[in-house]
Amino acid sequence: MRPAHEILLRPRLTEKASAMSENASLVVFEVPLDANKSEIKNAVQAMFNVEVDSVRTMVVRGKIKRRGRHQGQQSNWKKALVKLVEGQELDVFSATAG
Repeated sequence: MRPAHEILLRPRLTEKASAMSENASLVVFEVPLDANKSEIKNAVQAMFNVEVDSVRTMVVRGKIKRRGRHQGQQSNWKKALVKLVEGQELDVFSATAG
């Protein structure tokens, strides 16, 4: 079993993620490609002391980038949408600062 800090790589702080967190208490994290839902749930509960209701995951495919005549592809990465139990709150800004 991996430690929690190896499973939750970084929070995804985008406009879409912040809108979801206000409406449905969802928090978005970037996780390793081989992490499963139960590992992610246990890591969030251990690191932030909150109750997790559900976890949804998706693999985001890397974009093809060109620079002149050369072409490459960015790496694929996995996104985890963590839904907290009603009444629970997770402030990513204060949690990552300390």
